[in-house]
Amino acid sequence: MRLSRSTLDRFVRTGEKPTLESGAPDVPGSGLFVTLRRSGELRGCIGSLAPRKSFVEMLQDLTVAAASEDPRFLPVEAKELGEIEIELSILTPLRSIKDLSEIDIGRHGLCVMKQHKRGVLLPQVPVENGWDRDTFLSETCRKAGLPSDAWKKPGMEFFVFESEKISEGVG
Repeated sequence: MRLSRSTLDRFVRTGEKPTLESGAPDVPGSGLFVTLRRSGELRGCIGSLAPRKSFVEMLQDLTVAAASEDPRFLPVEAKELGEIEIELSILTPLRSIKDLSEIDIGRHGLCVMKQHKRGVLLPQVPVENGWDRDTFLSETCRKAGLPSDAWKKPGMEFFVFESEKISEGVG
């Protein structure tokens, strides 16, 4: 959490990432999402389903991306830093499912794919929004840029994953 916070603060203030700390722990084989909230409201969320670099490098890159590249939001500004909460979600590998009844709301995150389109929602999203399984599937399809009923049609691939959520209050 300290590395994510220092990365966010330095990037927003200077446009640069801090130098990597030597001896920082690594979490091999894990995907990661970085979620930023301001006053409890989503302010940015970017992630990777599988490791692309060392965990520490990925953490820094995704923290910067959540603050500056989420297309739903303007970049985080320095005046907001004191109100930004950081949440890290460390993911298990994706597991393909054929039977949608395997989706356990609150336990599973969901990834839907059709051809070149992919949508991902973390396990906490349906809980925070009070969604049932059908709504979770519909909203994940919408996130992929597909019609909300695409999950009912042939050609979809479904994957679940779990995550460990680590939260930090405001900076």
